[in-house]
Amino acid sequence: MPFPLRSCAAPSAPDDLLSSREHPEPEHAYRSPFERDRARIIHARAFRRLAGKTQVFSAGGVAGEPSDHFRSRLTHTMEVAQIARTVATARGRNADLTEALALVHDIGHPPFGHAGERALDEALREHGLRFDHNLHALRIVEHFESRYAAFRGLNLTFAVREGIIKHSHDYTVEEQPELGGYLLDEQPPLEAQLIDLADEIAYLTADLDDGMEAGLLDVGHMRAHLGLFERFYAPMAGEHALSSPQLIFNEALKRMLNALVGDLLEETVRRAALGHVGTLAEVRAAGQRLVAFSPEIERERLLAKQYLHAQLYGSATLRRDHAMADRVIRDLFHAWVREPELLPPGYQARIGGLGGGRERAPRVVADYIAGMTDGFILQQHALWTERRGDAGLAETETRSS
Repeated sequence: MPFPLRSCAAPSAPDDLLSSREHPEPEHAYRSPFERDRARIIHARAFRRLAGKTQVFSAGGVAGEPSDHFRSRLTHTMEVAQIARTVATARGRNADLTEALALVHDIGHPPFGHAGERALDEALREHGLRFDHNLHALRIVEHFESRYAAFRGLNLTFAVREGIIKHSHDYTVEEQPELGGYLLDEQPPLEAQLIDLADEIAYLTADLDDGMEAGLLDVGHMRAHLGLFERFYAPMAGEHALSSPQLIFNEALKRMLNALVGDLLEETVRRAALGHVGTLAEVRAAGQRLVAFSPEIERERLLAKQYLHAQLYGSATLRRDHAMADRVIRDLFHAWVREPELLPPGYQARIGGLGGGRERAPRVVADYIAGMTDGFILQQHALWTERRGDAGLAETETRSS
């Protein structure tokens, strides 16, 4: 099927708004601006730390049994990038911009996955603040990464910074006035719109896979209660009757993923044609996102998501993990807000009244925690627990004497 939106592909010309940078840089001899962004993201410290952050299962595995096979936040990101680049290439999008956006889309996640994000957000709410991993990702690439002598952050193009903010959420200037320069009243380019649904496709299929690996999901139960899965499992079971159940499961998942991608491509073409959208300006003015699933597949996607929440994310095993994540993050957050002098010097210096800083302690503490890997925050919690125990023992001995 021909794709009518080739003229909407985000350009790479240095003088274009999308490829402009806050700090102007000379054009590279052989790389486009978005290729340079992709490289800067891959080389960022925050990107490397994704290898130690939970996707669904922590590095400790299930019931204390570690596994090298579960997705981390980094391997999930790589799968999203593969899907997104495939879609972009198939339909004439700017593949380099799409891949850069996919690689950076989760860079703002704290340790322990969504459970960690909820815990950090709830802790900040007590101080009238919020945690949003998209907005935190923007702060990472604009301020926290330190690799260049001429500027703070990574100096990414406008298109990537806009996509970080808008790929999965529609903010308003009233909600976030500091984002006023990011065209919040307009739709993002299709490359950014692709990321959210590439993310959905990646985790729907991968979480079924990891849930099976963990022994928390059962093929028979999936076949009976997950129509989207059964549609592809049944023919594979008939065609490969002599194969192992695991290989039949793998074949079904691959075909499920492929069907989701194919539907996404076709529905996006249909919506663009229906709205007579043929340029980037028309994408921005469309009033709604053009990248979408068909109504039928969207219903099945929602049912699959509900199934995962009921059978996997809400399982007793993961509830225990989530409770642990909540406890660890809350303990350290409250301890460091009370005693910010326990923070590393660089973070202390950012706090108002300490080292001339102007930021509030809760935000600085949240930034410190959000950058941690699962392993590092558990290590810090163990040290804090030991220190608290020693302090309690010393206080008891003082009273006794």
